[in-house]
Amino acid sequence: MKGLKVSLVIMAAALLTVGLSGMAYAFHSGGVAECGGCHSMHFPAAGGTFLLVGTDQSSACLSCHEHAGDTAPSSYHMSTAPADMPAGSPPIQRTPGGDFGWLKKTYTFAVRGTSTTEEGATHGHNIVAADKGYTADPTNTIAPGGTFPSPQLGCQSCHDPHGQYRRNSDNTITRTGNPIIGAGSYDNSAVPAAGQAVGAYRLLAGAGYTKATATFNGVPAAKVPSAYNRTEASTQTRVAYGVATGGGHVTWGNWCATCHPDMHSSGNYVHPVDDDLGSTIAAAYAAYVKTGDMTGTLNLSFRSLVPFATNSGSDYAALATLAKNDDSQLGGPTPSDHVMCLSCHRAHASDFPYMLRWSMENEFMVKNGLYQTTERGRTPQEAAAGYYDRPAAIFATYQRVLCNKCHAKD
Repeated sequence: MKGLKVSLVIMAAALLTVGLSGMAYAFHSGGVAECGGCHSMHFPAAGGTFLLVGTDQSSACLSCHEHAGDTAPSSYHMSTAPADMPAGSPPIQRTPGGDFGWLKKTYTFAVRGTSTTEEGATHGHNIVAADKGYTADPTNTIAPGGTFPSPQLGCQSCHDPHGQYRRNSDNTITRTGNPIIGAGSYDNSAVPAAGQAVGAYRLLAGAGYTKATATFNGVPAAKVPSAYNRTEASTQTRVAYGVATGGGHVTWGNWCATCHPDMHSSGNYVHPVDDDLGSTIAAAYAAYVKTGDMTGTLNLSFRSLVPFATNSGSDYAALATLAKNDDSQLGGPTPSDHVMCLSCHRAHASDFPYMLRWSMENEFMVKNGLYQTTERGRTPQEAAAGYYDRPAAIFATYQRVLCNKCHAKD
């Protein structure tokens, strides 16, 4: 009996060490994570709240989602440590949502002979993570097009850290009920049987989740390849965004409008969102290859730099089929598929102002066969990283902006 007690003490100590060290093996598993990975009952971070292992919520998240020493895109990391991106070197991670490290990249260059500075803060959502050097947006005190206070913005503003939202076997989204058996985000995620559930996409917040002035009405639908943090130098990473409403679902535009209601398509607001592409736009998307080349075919036309939402309802099996990283699923849109906020923007941050997916700062994305560098204050490595390492040669020698993938005005 004495030996058993000693063994139990040793095992408990080992488990505590794993929890406090931030090690994670399928950590979230689609729902609530191991409590000890984020909270410490006896040794919370100095000045922290909620017994967190970080000073604030986002710092706790980045204790795992930022990793010093990465030399290539790595698993679930979505923030490059400053030491890993010295001057002239780009952020490393290539997740579909983007690398928060771009927020720390400020550039100075000349525009029509006048020196201008592009602040890093313009590159994305300025989460507050004191331990990792992320601070509130210095210009926008509230969310553009809304009222959400910028100093309150963190990972927990959009993601439910406890992962309570779940997708049931009938594809409805609830906050309680059937037990979560695993992640529901991936193309190879388990399909929940009756009485089971999987986690909502990316632990996104849904109805009843309230942070500051933001109240979500539901969770949007999507699937992503299981290997998603990767270069797109050779093949694309396709996130299959869906158009699901009802049963706890909302469209992507409605979800983003939680904090940015005035950016939503209504009244005098400008670009449509959550609208059918229609036959003209769908045909242009399918035909557009690059500036001057409209010879594309529908089955090979998808571009992850300009994604769309597939009008699949809540058919997650269909979305899983599309979510690939080997260019096996490059089918273009139908007229009933949707334009959405993420068609033009990344969710976290990018190399470009307003976390756009491509440069809108110049007439050309590619000029004389090269990405814009001097014109944007970037090194060639930084310029290529903004396009997830695609060779400039896949575009036209003088490639205009990718608004033309839908509008074909170049």
